[in-house]
Amino acid sequence: MPARVSESLVLRTYPLREADLIVSFLTRDQGKLRGVARRARRPKSRFGSGLERLSHVRMFYFQRENRELVELDSCELIHSQFALAADYASGVALDYLAEVSDELLPPAEPNERFFRLLVAVLAYLREHPGDVWPAVTYFSLWAVRLSGFLPALEVGPEDKRIAEEMLVKPISGLSPRAWSGRTARELRRFLMRRIEQHLERKLETPQFLEALN
Repeated sequence: MPARVSESLVLRTYPLREADLIVSFLTRDQGKLRGVARRARRPKSRFGSGLERLSHVRMFYFQRENRELVELDSCELIHSQFALAADYASGVALDYLAEVSDELLPPAEPNERFFRLLVAVLAYLREHPGDVWPAVTYFSLWAVRLSGFLPALEVGPEDKRIAEEMLVKPISGLSPRAWSGRTARELRRFLMRRIEQHLERKLETPQFLEALN
């Protein structure tokens, strides 16, 4: 039963029995994995706050062949997103990033570019708390591109210009825009619809993002 350590982002957790958790997490080297964190719900858990939503951690785990779930041993926190949760808009954006990533990414398929996308968007949110629209729009566009189903952008000319800028610049280099108004709203809605069509199910978080406008 080989021991592994992977730089990871925690996507979601689910209760399992009285004290355990099922953890869905994205690794830099192995893609999305799911594992069991024993006794993680106890007050003195060895995981501490490392299993909070979108925590950036070094995950230590054991992986057996032909087993769907890995066995989580512990984790070391690199970056916490806990401070962002104090801002409601940022918290909703985190929920959206986690839900889309968990639903879009296939299991055990390495995708380092998607991992780096999430790290960059999370860094932007920490540096610009409450300024969620550049992060949500940038992430949505690149999520569909990296997943291989970026369609023809049937949006207005201004939204196309925004998309073209996002496809050639890092999120930290985007020019200032009125992201919370009409600008880029059509593009965001278009991309969210395409994600839902690809998944063949409705996402839970876009309705809460829409309520922020």
